[in-house]
Amino acid sequence: MKKTNTTDMTQGNPLRLIILFTIPLVLGNIFQQLYNIGDAKVVSYFIDENALAAVGLTAVVSNMLIGLINGFTQGFGIMTANAFGARDEDRIRRYIAGATVLTVILVALLSVLAFIYIRPVLELLNTPDELMDDALSYVKIILMGISFSAIYNLSANLLRSLGDSRTPLYCLMASIALNIILDIFFVGSLKWGIKGAAVATVISQAVAGLVCMGYGAVHFKRYLPGREDFHVRRDEINDLFLTGLSMGLMGCIVNIGTIVLQGSINKLGADVVSAHTAGRRLVDILMSLIYTYGFTMTTYVSQNAGAGRTDRIKQGVKIASLIVTVESVVIIAFTWLFARGIVTWIASTDNTMICDDATMYCRVMTLFFPVLGPLFILRCTLQGVGRKMVPLVSSGMELTIKVLSAMWLVPWLGYFGVALTEPISWTVMTLTLFIGYLLWARKEA
Repeated sequence: MKKTNTTDMTQGNPLRLIILFTIPLVLGNIFQQLYNIGDAKVVSYFIDENALAAVGLTAVVSNMLIGLINGFTQGFGIMTANAFGARDEDRIRRYIAGATVLTVILVALLSVLAFIYIRPVLELLNTPDELMDDALSYVKIILMGISFSAIYNLSANLLRSLGDSRTPLYCLMASIALNIILDIFFVGSLKWGIKGAAVATVISQAVAGLVCMGYGAVHFKRYLPGREDFHVRRDEINDLFLTGLSMGLMGCIVNIGTIVLQGSINKLGADVVSAHTAGRRLVDILMSLIYTYGFTMTTYVSQNAGAGRTDRIKQGVKIASLIVTVESVVIIAFTWLFARGIVTWIASTDNTMICDDATMYCRVMTLFFPVLGPLFILRCTLQGVGRKMVPLVSSGMELTIKVLSAMWLVPWLGYFGVALTEPISWTVMTLTLFIGYLLWARKEA
């Protein structure tokens, strides 16, 4: 193991550790979101606006499945980071073995269920008839590659739990570069249409997953589980499963709410779906500048919890919260100045309705980023210290708000109601998480 590839977050200046660990995560998420923007641009430019809308409305379905897998593997990473902070190498190997087995089982179940129910789900989402064929063609291919996404997410989250946030970035960068090249080749040159964009995504995910896993196997040999490590103790497999389930359900609940909300968006027509797809692409890249600090706090808090350093956890929360608040103010100014030009370029259209709606959505969403930042910090902190219930309850609140919005707010206010929905849920969730954090901090005082 090369020391330069790992970070022991139980030692040293918290500000420096948090920033340096987050930089690769931020870059990785920016590259990922830039790819999403590029993918939307290729689809809208070489095909049409309906193809862009089809990609956008299926994203909520695929994101729910991938988000569930990523949530589980983040939970596995929390337990591994805790063992790393406690300097327990035997437990690290058993956790990695258990995480591998649980991930294989999860992917098998999700793949089967997804192929059986994907059409009924799209119909439930009120997918417009003119988008259904393209949506099915695209999402079925994406689902075929879900195992590769799982390999990358598991490998990346385990590497991060051991303090290596750089390798997942490098693998992701290579994957994104390949994806963009294949997008242009399959969609632009070979004229494969929306299927070409899906095939490009699956191939790039396979490259990222296999390379990331291979790197971990070569450079972290001391943590590779042997045959005996797969006989995981019952209490440890329970810890892995329950922590993974908590993280996975949290993401799943959020995405179910997003799917419900997407159904109400689809009722507003193809132009609104296109506007939402373009606007969401920009919001996602700006949001990645904020939520990556939550990923850092997962590792930082888990390692320090394993080492019994409660003082460092509290100090890290204050530092991370200050950083994301400053970033949020800068993002708000950027969005109000440049959002319209960016979403117009993404959508490849001069349709005034699409551009106006997308711009409004971006401005309303980012206006509430100062609330969103602490949400990610507090949620990941509570997960890292083993307080699973409060983050789960807060996610349930988000689901409830999205369902109520789809029932009343969107029919009343139209797409403006969509733009207001997540900011309302962020505010409620942050208050809940803050109370949960204060109760934990008072107990640990």
